[in-house]
Amino acid sequence: MSLQVVGLTGIGEIRPGDDLVDVIASALPCAQWPDGTSGVRDGDIVVVTSKIVSKAEGRIVSEDERDAALDAETTAVVAVKETPRGQTRIVRTRHGLVLAAAGIDASNAPAGHVLLLPVDPDASARALRQGLVSATGISLGVIVTDTLGRPWRDGLTDCAIGVAGVTVLDDLRGRPDAQGREMEATVVAVADEIASAADLVKGKSGGVPVALVRGLGHHITVPDGPGAVAGVRPLEEDLFPLGTAEARDEGRRLAVRQRRTVRDFTDAAVDPVLIDAAIADAITAPAPHHSTPWRFLVVDDAGLRTHLLDAMRERWIRDLRGTDGFDEAAIERRVARGDILRRCPALVLPFIDLDAGAHDYPDAPRAAAERDMFLVSGGAAVENLLVGLAARGVGSAWISSTIFCADVVREVLDLPESCLPLGAIAVGYPVAPAKQRTDRDPRDFIDRR
Repeated sequence: MSLQVVGLTGIGEIRPGDDLVDVIASALPCAQWPDGTSGVRDGDIVVVTSKIVSKAEGRIVSEDERDAALDAETTAVVAVKETPRGQTRIVRTRHGLVLAAAGIDASNAPAGHVLLLPVDPDASARALRQGLVSATGISLGVIVTDTLGRPWRDGLTDCAIGVAGVTVLDDLRGRPDAQGREMEATVVAVADEIASAADLVKGKSGGVPVALVRGLGHHITVPDGPGAVAGVRPLEEDLFPLGTAEARDEGRRLAVRQRRTVRDFTDAAVDPVLIDAAIADAITAPAPHHSTPWRFLVVDDAGLRTHLLDAMRERWIRDLRGTDGFDEAAIERRVARGDILRRCPALVLPFIDLDAGAHDYPDAPRAAAERDMFLVSGGAAVENLLVGLAARGVGSAWISSTIFCADVVREVLDLPESCLPLGAIAVGYPVAPAKQRTDRDPRDFIDRR
């Protein structure tokens, strides 16, 4: 196999309304190849910089309109970068492309103006191909290119943003490699590789906006094909839809609201490392007197869990029957609410230990306030734990039951009187995504005076 790439000279300054097909077709016979031949032949690929396509299509605005144009071309901001010249936005365009400033560029544009990308680069490529094939009678492919940066790599390279009649992706998965092993992940970005090769002869300042590529006729297709859009990774498969700073900011904004009560779990076990990490979040809660009063019991022993929940159930039934006077059907319905603690993959019991720093006041009012102060700290730790689990994709449900039978819990678990139960937390992976939360108006809960 061999590959030849040559720049096509004779392309003058392109202006809005120019017939780009006629301009390029007129220059094709001037193409000079290393073997001394000239012109084009079947299987050649015409690679065109998007700038001249944009110029011909009138995609030119004044520099004063640049910010408005950027907003119009942007569907999502991926990252913001501060540079000596100011702020650069890396954005996703309606084409699905991710690039700086939506591809809006002042280089090679008329003074005082900037160039926007073509409205539909694939449609532009198809129109060019149809016109060039009609004008020459030769089977050609067309690629429209633009310059993009790349994550993890310095420097720029040209990529295909519009394609007609050329393989965009060559899927080699399932084929044997040189050693006969089946390839599992190799999909070659053919159109992008052709675009970057062509840029080596076009350059950025040489006034050569078109290149010809020869030797890849096996990648020419009779139909125009799906276009460069086939090379855009679907957003749901994008592992890096946001820049680092933007992802962190979004995580901070969404973390608390990710916490939802989950009552239906899959059977999948939860890695203890995730639970420990969430507990590490929990113990960042504020606490009185610079104390550390939080305690978390992770109940791994199935027998202990059953023993504890059975004892709690007996107390609950006794209270419902004797104190509340409920009938057996009502008791059964109420008690069934606690079954989530039996079927959840993991169970965490939070406590506050008053012996970890609570002051001993001789009068009842201050003693009660001291206890309440520690309970508030415990509640903050519980919420931190729930949010920490949610941030790691783990569901949870806070169940208050241990608070109503603190003596039973302490007896079964052999805990001192100073340990105050703060409920029980069922932990596991949700069976289904949570339903959309109904927004609450904060004004309903705020009183300003």
